[in-house]
Amino acid sequence: MALTDKLVSTVTESQVWKSIFRHGMPDTPRNQALAVLSNVFLHLHPIKARKSGIKLQYTWCMGGISFFLFLELAVTGILLMFYYRPTAEYAYMDIEALGDHVPIGIMRELHRWGAHLMVLAVWLHMFRVFLTGSYKPPREFNWAVGVILLTLTLLLSFTGYLLPWDQLAIWAITVGSNMARATPFLGHEGPGASLLMLGDIPLVHAGDDARFGLIAGRAVGEAALLRFYVLHCIAIPFVVMILISIHFWRVRKDGGISGPL
Repeated sequence: MALTDKLVSTVTESQVWKSIFRHGMPDTPRNQALAVLSNVFLHLHPIKARKSGIKLQYTWCMGGISFFLFLELAVTGILLMFYYRPTAEYAYMDIEALGDHVPIGIMRELHRWGAHLMVLAVWLHMFRVFLTGSYKPPREFNWAVGVILLTLTLLLSFTGYLLPWDQLAIWAITVGSNMARATPFLGHEGPGASLLMLGDIPLVHAGDDARFGLIAGRAVGEAALLRFYVLHCIAIPFVVMILISIHFWRVRKDGGISGPL
């Protein structure tokens, strides 16, 4: 025990430790608060939390599980990017090779099941927040951020569905992207599109509407595969990371996890 105490003391008194944790060991309430406030990661969380508000039967731990699954998807997704080429010639073969020849082929299954679980966890988190009234003032802004994160989670699943480049993926995205034609004002079959006219010429048509912008063409092809790959691996995750940080920060600023009503 003495050896362990000496080792802990040596580490915590070192210049490296003090340069990272500037307020020493959090042995007092004041030091605990200062340690949280001075740490970029801990600063996103409140210094104090209601004991009743962090019980499992109240939070269901869905927020934390959603964030954990996002991290799992990020790690497995990066590993999969080493073996995947987003071209019509190689995409399907690379997916097959992941399962047959690549030692980390199980990463694809972890990624796929993690994506399914994340959608479920985010839905349950939103459901719990609604049931407990945690969307009410002063938390309405964070509720709006959560709704956007839910939408982006579904878009991550939607864009990732095309990447295996098999018949199921191609036709599923074809059906899904066809709905974009009915986007108000932006889809050539949507409400309001007929009102956007330049004389007798419609400003929105099949060659430049929301569906065309989504799949980069009139049909699902290699351009759509590349666009979905960039959206799935870079664009949407970048926005999600920013919004998650804001989401955590607002929980802190709004008084921590809301307690039972």
